[in-house]
Amino acid sequence: MGEFAGAAFGFPGLVLTAAFVAAIGFWVLVLCRVVAPDAFDGDVDSEAWGLAGTSVAPAASVVIAAGWAFHLAGTVLLGRAGLSGAWFLLLSVALLPCALTLSWLLTRRLFGRRRRSAPSGAHRCAAGGVPPEPESARTAG
Repeated sequence: MGEFAGAAFGFPGLVLTAAFVAAIGFWVLVLCRVVAPDAFDGDVDSEAWGLAGTSVAPAASVVIAAGWAFHLAGTVLLGRAGLSGAWFLLLSVALLPCALTLSWLLTRRLFGRRRRSAPSGAHRCAAGGVPPEPESARTAG
């Protein structure tokens, strides 16, 4: 257990631990209805990140959580490899962008599948809008 605590609260894992705690805090505020889950959708262009059509908060939460888990596991594995201090620090710092890149690719894959499997009108219905009218109903009229 000490290995995981050291990896989570040591350098550079503390960066992702702080982001993970902030993401958990955000979702607690969403559950308490203090903040809307789509509060950041107007501030960030999700299309530029390859996540077009998805809400920013869930996508960012998955990137942060997966990146934190990948970095934590990688740091523990590096510690068990028995590397010296300088090599351990260098590889641990290099592991941070690798873990975030891997988690971003995983998130793109997960949210891309969700978008493809959802019907075209599902997002509008969930947001409280009116689903599109079928083509046959428009021409019958």
